[in-house]
Amino acid sequence: METNKLSKYRWVILAALMMITMMSQVQWLTHAPIARAAEVYYKGRFNPLSFFNIDFLASSYMILYLVFAIPASYFISTFGIVKGIGLGVLLTVVGASLKGFSGESFNMVMAGQVILAIAQPFIINSPTAVAAKWFPVKERAMATGLATLAQYIGILIAMVVTPMLIVSSPSSPEYGNGIGSMLKIYCIITVVFSVTGWILLREKPETPPSDENYSRIDFFAGLKHIFKMRDMWIMILLFTIGLGVFNAVSSMVDSIASYIGVDDSNGLIGGLMLIGGIIGAIIIPILSDLYKKRKLFLVICVIGMIPGIAGITFAPILTGGAGVHPEAAHTMALVCSFILGFFVMSAGPIGFQYAAEISAPAPESTSQGLMLWVGQLSGIIMVTGMSMNNKSFLPVFMISFVILIAIAAIMVSFIKESAMIQAEKDK
Repeated sequence: METNKLSKYRWVILAALMMITMMSQVQWLTHAPIARAAEVYYKGRFNPLSFFNIDFLASSYMILYLVFAIPASYFISTFGIVKGIGLGVLLTVVGASLKGFSGESFNMVMAGQVILAIAQPFIINSPTAVAAKWFPVKERAMATGLATLAQYIGILIAMVVTPMLIVSSPSSPEYGNGIGSMLKIYCIITVVFSVTGWILLREKPETPPSDENYSRIDFFAGLKHIFKMRDMWIMILLFTIGLGVFNAVSSMVDSIASYIGVDDSNGLIGGLMLIGGIIGAIIIPILSDLYKKRKLFLVICVIGMIPGIAGITFAPILTGGAGVHPEAAHTMALVCSFILGFFVMSAGPIGFQYAAEISAPAPESTSQGLMLWVGQLSGIIMVTGMSMNNKSFLPVFMISFVILIAIAAIMVSFIKESAMIQAEKDK
């Protein structure tokens, strides 16, 4: 029976982590919903056929995550959450400042984005580690869900607010103007929120939140332990598909709007997906904690993704054919993007927490970092294929997403319930 006195400061810690995380994600996708406008704004200042183009600004986060995810998880598990997240905050401030005060130079924006991409794993690999140090088992899915929710809020801001801060109408002669001032606004907010959040962080409470009778092993021993577990392999495959699809759709939302037949989506497809995800990330993890079940809600989430991604993929066909009724196709895509977001983005925190529980005594940042790593890798492959200069590639990838998520739904049905949450239920 858990008798430990819970620190009320845990909510301050969670709020601080959410502030830092949110601004990291705003910086990630500032250019994704305005990719076509940004190409006009930076015309002549970069080679659109080069690998280092507008789409690279979004995919850089995924590419550099592959390099820095393992070092970041090692750093967090070895030196603690304050130093680990603190390093991420320092890099975030530097990268955001480069973008904000040199926003008219594509090269400087690229340099700032690379630094921000290095910072990201030190921030997003930490939620389960923070939850384990500050929250009891019965609150950890909720805590991880709220920390992950901050990612979605940040992405939502980038998707919805960014087009409002620039001239986003293709018919305007000033199309793309305002990008420099938009980056400066985001820079100031990022610095204030990130530094404030880090100042509020603390390593751990005076008394542990749970009566856990094990000590965490080191990072590399944790990896070895994880790779021996069947259910962790299923979770790795699940995140390879689910997170990869989410990263691809988020990064290519403007191109998806063009595929559906919409000239100016104003980021609504990505925005509705994020709104659905925000709602789902609040409701589903709380229900998982309340009913003390992880597997059931993971299965529900993965099955729920299927109609969402299928509706976006086949919206042009189901509304009479590509380009026949673009408004109807757009409406259908908006509804289905909300459904997709609700389920795919609520599956994330439950999956992270489930993996942290079944892989104990491996450090929580190790399991979370590993699953994020495979999702970023698959996301890079998907974004690269979708962004190729061939209009037939994007619908092929969208159809493959429907098939892959159906496979994921079958796989997740074979996992076993978390013994840790089951023990909590037995109490």
